Amino acid sequence: MNELILIAEDELEITKILDAYLVREGFRTVNAADGQTALDQHAILKPDLVLLDVKMPKIDGWDVLAELRRRGQTPIIMITALDQDLDRLQGLRLGADDYVVKPFNPLEVVARTKAVLRRSGHAASRTILRIGKLEIDLEGHLAKVHGDDVAMPLQLTLTEFRLLAHMAKAPTRAFGRNELIDACLPGGDALERTVDSHVSNLRRKLDEAGASGMMSVVRGIGYRLTGA
Repeated sequence: MNELILIAEDELEITKILDAYLVREGFRTVNAADGQTALDQHAILKPDLVLLDVKMPKIDGWDVLAELRRRGQTPIIMITALDQDLDRLQGLRLGADDYVVKPFNPLEVVARTKAVLRRSGHAASRTILRIGKLEIDLEGHLAKVHGDDVAMPLQLTLTEFRLLAHMAKAPTRAFGRNELIDACLPGGDALERTVDSHVSNLRRKLDEAGASGMMSVVRGIGYRLTGA
C-alpha cells in the first residue's frame, strides 16, 4: 500500500518541494498549512506519517504533536529551523520519532521518512500497492482489480507487470516512453512503438477487468496511471 504522508508546513515552497520528492518515491501526500488543519486532516485521513513544522499558524507544532500523541502512535518527524538541543529534548519528551532541521536536503527527509516507517512496522506494506480498484503484489508478481463483490486477477506478461508496477509507484505522474523502456525493458533494443504495444495490451486487460480509464495517454509525453 502507498503510505499517506501528511505534510504540515506553512511555507508553500517547502511544501511543494517535499510533496514532489515524496510523490516521486511513490508516497501519497496531503498538505496542511496550519496546525488546526493538520489535526483535522489527521482525524479524517489517518495518515501513515506526519511531517510537522514546529512554527505553525493557529496551533503550533508542539501542541499538534501533543494532541497527536494523545490520539495514538502515528509516526511524526518534526521540522524545525532551530537546531538546538532544547527543541530536540522537548520533542523527545512529547514523542516525536525524528527531526529535520531547515535548511534541509529533501532527499534526507525522504530517507528519514522511509526509516521511521520501517521502524514503525510499515516496511512490509510497501510490497502491496493499491490505486483505486487496482491492487499490485510486488513480491508475488500478482495484480488484480477489485469489483463490488469479487477481485478479478490480471493475466499479465512480465513486461506488462513491470510497466504497471513502475507506474503504480507514482500514480498520476506522466511517464515518458524512453523512461519506461529503461525501467521495464532493460538490456534490449526496444523501440517506442514496442512500449506502445505493451501498454495497449495492458490497457485492454485493465478495461476488461473493470478498471477502464486508469491508463491514459499524455500527449507528447507518454502515459499516466490514475485511480479513476
